[in-house]
Amino acid sequence: MGRAFEFRKERKFKRWDKMSKVFTKLGKEIVMAVKAGGPDPTSNPRLRTLIQNAKGAQMPKDRIEAAIKRASNKDEKDYEEIVYEGYGPFGIAVLVETSTDNINRTVANVRSYFTKAGGSLGTSGSVSFMFDHKAVFRFTKLESHDLEELELELIDFGLTDIDENEGEIYIYTEFEDFGMMQKALEEKGIEVISADFQRFPTTLTEITEEQEEVIHKMIEKMEEDDDVNNVYTNMA
Repeated sequence: MGRAFEFRKERKFKRWDKMSKVFTKLGKEIVMAVKAGGPDPTSNPRLRTLIQNAKGAQMPKDRIEAAIKRASNKDEKDYEEIVYEGYGPFGIAVLVETSTDNINRTVANVRSYFTKAGGSLGTSGSVSFMFDHKAVFRFTKLESHDLEELELELIDFGLTDIDENEGEIYIYTEFEDFGMMQKALEEKGIEVISADFQRFPTTLTEITEEQEEVIHKMIEKMEEDDDVNNVYTNMA
């Protein structure tokens, strides 16, 4: 009984911790969107998308509103989005997306994660060419949705791929076609659950299970950092 309770409690704390990090990330993205395009979601498509993402992640409404209000404050910190590139152990390519209000702190931390794992922080462009940068839209599949018809309807708006998984449809476009696809989906009355940017490796590197464990430990350290948003690798 005691061990089972402790196990459930640990899982709950891990889930809360993960949700907290997601909310922190979304909060920073909302702040950046408001500073760039204003606090009105009707005239700020990026903010409109982030609010939808936040709702999909079950972020409380008051936290969303607080982030928008905070961004309108001139004293609120400015965040800068920076992508760090390098090689982890065993020659694995790694991209680390961050948003930070202190570049010196962030680069020092990211460099230490690489170094302690036996990897090295590289220069801009050293591994980014190994990844495709895509926009990904996710929405619930309705009975009226036919994948082939949707593909034909959306191909002129930048669609590069379409997929279905567990009752949801995923739309993929090139990074620069995000706005065009967002507008097309809105005009078609499709309610998007989430819309974000992801990086997909163009080639994969095979490693052993033991080596994979080492890479995962490095990734976990990186993801624990509040400045880090996403970590991508070309690990098979």
